Amino acid sequence: MNLDFVRGRMPERKIYWHESVSSTMTEAARLAAEGCPSGTVVGAEEQTAGQGRFGRSWVSERGFGLYFTVVLRLPVAPERLPVVTLALGLAVSDTLRLIAGVSCDLRWPNDVLINERKCAGILVHLQDSVILAGIGLNVNQLQFPDDISSQATSLALATGREHQREPLLVYLLGAIDSFNSVLLTSGIEPILQMFENSSSYARGRRVVVDQADGRVEGITEGLTPAGFLKVRKANGELFTVLAGGVRPADPSANLL
Repeated sequence: MNLDFVRGRMPERKIYWHESVSSTMTEAARLAAEGCPSGTVVGAEEQTAGQGRFGRSWVSERGFGLYFTVVLRLPVAPERLPVVTLALGLAVSDTLRLIAGVSCDLRWPNDVLINERKCAGILVHLQDSVILAGIGLNVNQLQFPDDISSQATSLALATGREHQREPLLVYLLGAIDSFNSVLLTSGIEPILQMFENSSSYARGRRVVVDQADGRVEGITEGLTPAGFLKVRKANGELFTVLAGGVRPADPSANLL
């Protein structure tokens, strides 16, 4: 990572970049507890214990992706945290479209997809009123471990060429600021609308939602005012997904 390039374009931002850490989320949490300013970035060339949702790991191969956490001190109530996740997804999608020329899909709540394969993931934690926004973006990987190879992709695989990580990081940090500004100045509704417009999963998609106590099948019907996903089950019941892994349903399944 050419930090001189990044810092030269964002001189006011605190950026800590490591060769290897267990998790950028853990390092960011420590700095946040010490009072670091909002917008502080903690990144790494490699994570040995990168975090995903529900305790899953995030594969963080050295030098091939962007793995970082941004400390955000935003006046956002805890119940609005899901919308922050949606705003971050929009920031990633916008960046990949403008910098890499790639069209993305957003899978509620935190996955950025290219051709139905995951290219980026977002993890948001709240620590003592401070938001820790972790992002993992696959940039130049050409292969993945066997257990995720059918589900993951990278910008290099999607476009057939290598991408510089530094311009991606600079634009993405600016996009995060921009979408958070929309949230703070215009409220939740524009973020919800933009997410629905950018996601094939938000409305009219047959999905399966895996949850701790089983699974829910149905057709998505948009988002609640708090940013949760609505799913209409086969019996007509409208179910609100508060947490869970969303995936496409078997196209041959009769959910209606």
